[in-house]
Amino acid sequence: MKKFYYSILRSLIKNYEQYRNVVVVCILLVLVLSALSGIEASAKTPVKKDYGVFLGLDATGLDKIAGYETVVIDAQYFTKNDIMYLKKQGCTVYSYLNVGSIEKFRGYYDKYSELTIGDYDNWENEKWMDVSEPEWQKFLASLERKLLKKGIDGFFVDNCDVYYKYPKKKIFKGLTKILKHLMTFGKPVIINGGDVYVMEYKAHHGKLSDIMTGVNQESVWSKIDFDTGEFSKQKTKDRKYFQKYVETCDREGITVYLLEYTKDRELKNKIKKYCQKRHFHYYISDSIELD
Repeated sequence: MKKFYYSILRSLIKNYEQYRNVVVVCILLVLVLSALSGIEASAKTPVKKDYGVFLGLDATGLDKIAGYETVVIDAQYFTKNDIMYLKKQGCTVYSYLNVGSIEKFRGYYDKYSELTIGDYDNWENEKWMDVSEPEWQKFLASLERKLLKKGIDGFFVDNCDVYYKYPKKKIFKGLTKILKHLMTFGKPVIINGGDVYVMEYKAHHGKLSDIMTGVNQESVWSKIDFDTGEFSKQKTKDRKYFQKYVETCDREGITVYLLEYTKDRELKNKIKKYCQKRHFHYYISDSIELD
């Protein structure tokens, strides 16, 4: 295309004497130069990727994060200016919010550690939380407001799987209260995983839109060996189970995101093909640390 426009420009310059209408020549020159300028500009502007999850990055990784249209970060470790920078770069910014467990590196761990109810398999620095505790719910509400003041666009809610680990009525009610409160802000709410809780809610209450706007499912196609840190393909039975889960959410009008971990080119292509066919968003990481 660029060569085509340059050929026209050269022709105009070479044969300008053949043109008697100077105005027409000038208009043609302006049009060609504008087209060339547009081509150059588009060539220099990198195309943003659709979706990225960067929970292992802090503000030093802003330029990498800015290359994606929709991003998930742990906004507790970013300033308001950092988030404004990302939004000016065209990013929709979701903040990670861990409602069902608590990490030992959080500054508030000691204050709420007495509300923990068990160890988190494969994550030794994390413990499950009793989400039915009013004290924990009150803290989450205050944390949510702080994150919103930083300018985030929505929430990426983790560890609703506490209900899978502890399938008690009070845990179900606690999660529901937390999620419904989040929805009152009028911001998108993506639940990471949470299949047992979400399907239980659907069975008893029907409308998933009461508690979520999106679902992010990890490891639909890929699998992590936490003992070795190696990636592999997900078992067919498990893949089909998670496919059924996200496709059910999709039919309910819930936006679907996949987060996969693999370096396998063939598997990447399968994930891409599956998501594009169903208009799902996806991010494929080569690091369990999401950095």
